[in-house]
Amino acid sequence: MSAHGWAAEVDLGRLAEWMDAQGRGSGAIDSVTPLTGGTQNVLLRFFRDGAEYVLRCPPPGAKPEIHATFLREARLLGALAGTAVPHPRLIAACRDASVLGAPFYLMAPVDGFTATPTPLRGLYATDPTWRHAMGLSMVDALLRLGEVAPDAVGLADFGRPEGFLERQVPRWLMHLERCAEQPGWPGPQALPGVREVADWLEAHVPAANVPGLMHGDYHFGNVMFRHDRPALAAIIDWELATLGDPLLDLGWLVATWPDRDGRGAGTIRIAPADGLPSTAELIEHYRQRSARDLSAIDWYVAMARFKLGIMLEASHARSCAGKAPAETGAQHHASALRLLEAAIAGIEVRA
Repeated sequence: MSAHGWAAEVDLGRLAEWMDAQGRGSGAIDSVTPLTGGTQNVLLRFFRDGAEYVLRCPPPGAKPEIHATFLREARLLGALAGTAVPHPRLIAACRDASVLGAPFYLMAPVDGFTATPTPLRGLYATDPTWRHAMGLSMVDALLRLGEVAPDAVGLADFGRPEGFLERQVPRWLMHLERCAEQPGWPGPQALPGVREVADWLEAHVPAANVPGLMHGDYHFGNVMFRHDRPALAAIIDWELATLGDPLLDLGWLVATWPDRDGRGAGTIRIAPADGLPSTAELIEHYRQRSARDLSAIDWYVAMARFKLGIMLEASHARSCAGKAPAETGAQHHASALRLLEAAIAGIEVRA
């Protein structure tokens, strides 16, 4: 959402009327600032009656399933209230699409910053021990999420954990096949080894852990860090959250983790990167603090690399069809190749 595009999409008068009915202040909405972060969703920060809010809603013309995803995300944020999981506090949600043209919700602003792709600042930039702590704090947040009992917070029906791991490979192979609908995409041969990795994953599906809440896209770009100390301020962007095996979130974190040069999967960049924990440290930090069985963690990492590689290749396919920037598509394709190479290397080590 551009700095000016939101004005044509969000009727502040209608929003104010709805807030009146919700008892959320009175008077005009002012000091409206669009927030960025790589999302195509509408994300606005504003003041009303001395209080500060963040509005989050789908982009104009979003399909009904996107509307449902927003309501699902709002439900999750509401359920996390009172838990130890760092998250944006939900203020109110609106299911009525007639108010702004789509469902939306209001949340409290997060006092924090995203670490990618801009260079780190303050002690995060100058003190390697801060960077080490910030990395471990990402694992700590996953531990807190894994401790939430879904039924205790009203989310027992938030997903289908039975057979969750077994469904992953067929689902994502189908996703790759659909890329053929994009003109100009060279085909699945663009991802050498994807079939080899798929076969290995299906042959080595681990016994499922205790089902739990998953973020679904857990990496540096979807968290915010505190300014005053090296710790997480909030996990954000919960669109892919579900009930499943929480160890896949840990595998995802490992698969997207920046290398020594600070380059992670996709567009993730951390600078400077020295001092960040190694992926082995991330896993061990989790292992020492969780009762979950991590004996098959290599499978979860390979699964994450496989899935994310296909997701990034889908972005490349859209760019081939002119539906996304060519530069972004090329970057995502290169990242997908690296992810599949890493997955294959891991499989060969275990063979």
